[in-house]
Amino acid sequence: MADHADFPRPDAGPLALSDRAVGPVAAKALTAEVARHPGPKTVLVVGVTPGDTVVDRVLGVIMPNDQVVVVADGPADELLGGSDTFAGRVTVRKDLPADVAELPAPVDVAVVARPALHPTVVDRIRPLLAADGVLTVATDATGGDPLSGVADDHAVRTDRVFRSFPPLRVHQLRFTPATPHLAARLGPAEVPSHVAVTKRMGIDSNGVAFGGLVAGAAVLTKLVRPRSKAWLVPAALALPVAAFFRDPRRIVPDDPRAVVSSADGKVLAVERLTDTRFGADEWLRISVFLSVLDVHVNRSPVAGRVVTVLREEGGYANAMTAAAEHNVACYTVLETVHGRVVVAQRSGLIARRIVNRAGVGALLAKGERYGLIRFGSRTDVYLPAAAAEPLVSPGERVVGGETPLAHWI
Repeated sequence: MADHADFPRPDAGPLALSDRAVGPVAAKALTAEVARHPGPKTVLVVGVTPGDTVVDRVLGVIMPNDQVVVVADGPADELLGGSDTFAGRVTVRKDLPADVAELPAPVDVAVVARPALHPTVVDRIRPLLAADGVLTVATDATGGDPLSGVADDHAVRTDRVFRSFPPLRVHQLRFTPATPHLAARLGPAEVPSHVAVTKRMGIDSNGVAFGGLVAGAAVLTKLVRPRSKAWLVPAALALPVAAFFRDPRRIVPDDPRAVVSSADGKVLAVERLTDTRFGADEWLRISVFLSVLDVHVNRSPVAGRVVTVLREEGGYANAMTAAAEHNVACYTVLETVHGRVVVAQRSGLIARRIVNRAGVGALLAKGERYGLIRFGSRTDVYLPAAAAEPLVSPGERVVGGETPLAHWI
């Protein structure tokens, strides 16, 4: 438990929140940490008004042993719909607790239901958080960020929610490092970068942007040259471009010993080596090649806390060749209950853009989306050689987030 006496306790006063409630997409982003925490947990929801989509979503995902404290403008029966379902689990109050002693327990997940206009709300909630606690808060993305200072120091993830009016930044703030043991208990987070198309299929937000640009080019061409069929070229490309960024849902194995593939593709190599950048011990490295036709969303092979994200400059050699060792790459180093694990995203001959959304301090569940590589590439998973055994061989096809690459000994 955190030593709450170490934190300053700002004087009680207005929390400086926007009058505008957030929509369902932003509410889902704000409550993602609530939804994936298995509990038992204490949840604090601040800045709630009757009919608020944020508190509705929190009440929809809490578990039987969870405790929820709602700080709201309005009577409890309006917020809970007069239901007795949450009796004994949900407390509604008008003022933010001044001390953790006023809560059932230190807060595991805190959510600010309306966009923040000033860091005051962060300063007021921080002393109430547990040692592994996380605070999720949004700000208006159309202007300067009033939380830029605290976000620079403590944000482990910042998502932009464009399917919101106005568009929002959603910050996840951690003030003390969370433990890898907590990461092992969490489910994969539902993130705004995943745009659902069907129950089983989605598209990465990059695909929405690229597909929209190509479709827009088709419309513009049709307007400028109405008699020409030139608009058919970008129109025909819109669907394939969007399909490249497809992001299907995956069923992560329940086996706690399983290390899953970070990407779809073909196993290139399974080898033991040393790499002094990540320590003196021997590593088991499993490399997977992604063709242009494969899903290019990358997933964490294990549960852990991000301790380092290292980006290296280099070339753009064919990802299937030995020269790809020196390509542009991004290494995500995870602290896990089994030791350090490294995941490398490597560019290829065509791939020129690596997207990594994992901030230092973030907790990644096994199989959780954390980035992508555009247009053909390679991923490498480095495991402590003394602690893991491979389950795949070169030439085998693997599915990101589902196929076990190795297991812990």
